[in-house]
Amino acid sequence: MKLVFFDIECASVYKYTAKICAFGYVLCDEQFNIIEKRDILINPKGKFHLTGERGEKGIVLPYEYSEFKNYPVFKEVFPRIKELLEDRDNLVFGHATHNDVKYLDLETNRFHLPPFNFFFSDSQLMYMTAMNDFSRQFGLEYITKDLNVDFTPHRAADDAYATMRVVQALCRKYGCGCAELDGILKIRRGKIKNHRMTKPVSEAQIEYIQSREKAKKERAVRRNKFFVHLSRRKAIKAGDLRGKVFNFSRPLEDEIELSIPFLDGIYAHGGTYSQKTEECNVYVCRDDDDTVRTARARKSEGLEVITPERLKELLND
Repeated sequence: MKLVFFDIECASVYKYTAKICAFGYVLCDEQFNIIEKRDILINPKGKFHLTGERGEKGIVLPYEYSEFKNYPVFKEVFPRIKELLEDRDNLVFGHATHNDVKYLDLETNRFHLPPFNFFFSDSQLMYMTAMNDFSRQFGLEYITKDLNVDFTPHRAADDAYATMRVVQALCRKYGCGCAELDGILKIRRGKIKNHRMTKPVSEAQIEYIQSREKAKKERAVRRNKFFVHLSRRKAIKAGDLRGKVFNFSRPLEDEIELSIPFLDGIYAHGGTYSQKTEECNVYVCRDDDDTVRTARARKSEGLEVITPERLKELLND
């Protein structure tokens, strides 16, 4: 059995097209001894458009863009790529692999080529599962820095090599071979067949997603109770908080065991509540609140920011 680590760079990526300009791979044995490391450079048959998702400046590839017109087009290198990825004696790995697999599939459509059919693993998912942290997508640069791996970002063959080193480090961590790593981390490998792809997934990731969805639903129920209660409040005509318009941080709103009694107290003292921070003159949050809403409130001129403890004192007074 051999191990294949691959990475792809594109001249441009849109919804239905991905013009591949580099396919880099590392082929090694089960002990991570490198048999071949290669960058297959490809004429993308299109201009380079490397801006980010919002149109800002994107990545810079470490290649001479003007040279790509001298390289073969994708359909000419397709047989070698297909042979490498579909060889049943090879285990295939990438980083955020489903993106690169999607790009390969889009190119087979563009050039009217046979679809790919292979299984693949994902070093990003492996790392996230090993760290038990699914709160964000960890980039290859972050992971390699954490694991002290040097490489040239966005040179396809070097990215593939860095992916190999990540998997190698995880194998050392668990004292296993590459073939056993998916099983130890309880990861189901991804697959593409006949233009249909399933992403790799781990049991820990599924549990995280389910827990997050449950928390999201519970939060929605709490928010509904808060705003239904708010809609029924009417301020008294006189009171020591008359003219005061309050707004709570989002976490405090969701804490209905505290926020609903606070609403009652505010309205009982002649104050009111606005759902818009810009319409209030008193903002209530905890000292350790680091949400975007609270950060903006703290920068707003003329807005008094107080803690729940201080609000409780005002209501008691």
